[in-house]
Amino acid sequence: AISTSPSRRFLGARPVAVSRVTLQGTPSTLLLSSRPWIGRAGKGRHAMAPMSYAPLDHGCSFSNEAVREGIVATSGNTLRILSVGESGDAASAASSSLGSDEDEAFNSNRVDLRYTPRQMCLLSARITESSRKIVLAIVESDVNDYGEEDKKAMGFDGTGKSKSGSKKKESKDGGGGGDDEAMDMDMEDSDEEEKKDGGDGEDDEDDDDNTRHTPIRGPIPTEPGRWGSCVRLVDPGNACSTLDCVEMNRNEAALCCASVRFHSRGGESLLAVGTVTGMTMHPLGHKESHVVLYRVVNGERLQLLHRTKVDDDAGPVLSLVHFQGRLLVGIGRTVRLYEMGKRQLLKKCELRGLPTMVKTLQAAGDRAFVGDMMHSVQFLRYDSTSNKLVLVARDKNPRPVTCTELLDINTVAVGDKFGNISMLRLPRGADVGAIDVTGTRALWDSSREDATPKLETLCTYHVGEVVTSMTRASLVAGGAESLIYVTVTGRVGAFV
Repeated sequence: AISTSPSRRFLGARPVAVSRVTLQGTPSTLLLSSRPWIGRAGKGRHAMAPMSYAPLDHGCSFSNEAVREGIVATSGNTLRILSVGESGDAASAASSSLGSDEDEAFNSNRVDLRYTPRQMCLLSARITESSRKIVLAIVESDVNDYGEEDKKAMGFDGTGKSKSGSKKKESKDGGGGGDDEAMDMDMEDSDEEEKKDGGDGEDDEDDDDNTRHTPIRGPIPTEPGRWGSCVRLVDPGNACSTLDCVEMNRNEAALCCASVRFHSRGGESLLAVGTVTGMTMHPLGHKESHVVLYRVVNGERLQLLHRTKVDDDAGPVLSLVHFQGRLLVGIGRTVRLYEMGKRQLLKKCELRGLPTMVKTLQAAGDRAFVGDMMHSVQFLRYDSTSNKLVLVARDKNPRPVTCTELLDINTVAVGDKFGNISMLRLPRGADVGAIDVTGTRALWDSSREDATPKLETLCTYHVGEVVTSMTRASLVAGGAESLIYVTVTGRVGAFV
């Protein structure tokens, strides 16, 4: 009988297609929406779990001698056959998680990068007036490394094919000539050696045909301040294939990026990249910094719009964020607001005198959340009437911030170098007196350290490893949001 109190679950934005399949000898249901789902009755209840696989359009049950229990499905113009119940495939992860305690595998795609990834962001590229395409921009950079052009000029090949080819050629040239010792050997011994050499040659040819998966470390520069960097454009909808890769200038390192939509450009998504030239770690220094703007053309390639040079004495550009139709940039101890110009970015306002160096930036409404490299988080507010940034509150505990994530307009999650994740909240009414509308507030009263409100620490979790990044997302369509973090050793965790 049909239950009078049915349970509901959001499967995705697309219409749901239902078909019957068989899993481990039990009748089950295949549900297709924005992602595929598997549902079946077991242990007195109906359980559902998402499949760790790409989105499918249509599917039904499939069985033959090779695949006892499987699913035949279509995805676009591709016909796919999925096996069920075997380890390592997409459907087995979903079927094993129904009523069991085993972890569900993630659907992952591997992208080979040229350098170490520093930051990435999503861009909405306009293809036609009615269609858009989501692309992923990744900035990569490595210290003590040459750029791609310098490596090619040195004759360096990262795949190792040229080296193996030269060795093979030398071995052939060396084996072709005769010597006096070879003439004294018996014919039988020479025939056996020729057979062995022939077998070794075939193995070498097989090894040369295979592509080298482990990259070869290139030549190491002798002088400090050498960097190799590039900006990569990836298509997430097509197995994360690389669309375009732009190499940066010599010794220029791209350290941060952000998607920005200027009002003067009609809301078009542009890629802003913060670069540093000739940066050294010990002592910390650099030659110059730039903010580079790119435009995504037809969702396939990057087009350079202009480069804006930042003041040399301000510091390196380590963070960028979209802020009310403008670009908010963290430059050393300064937070600066830029507007779009024809030849370069135009400076509108700035706030100087932050503790050490701006590491992260988050924005919501007229508020900006600044993560300092050694002194935790400061809350800023933008006053549009006077066109200035005002400090609202700061954290009383010094934290070496590595990453931040905005939970709501008053709460932010902070990860530090000691493996802690803390939740900080702005006290109620703290931003009321931040902006002096009447002008009667004394200058020395507003600049006092003890007059600035302090953030409240809601809770602190010790992860045990350095947290490199955090994001607030939902792993399942329609599910509750979680705070997902990754660590320096590759661990992925979540706070619910």
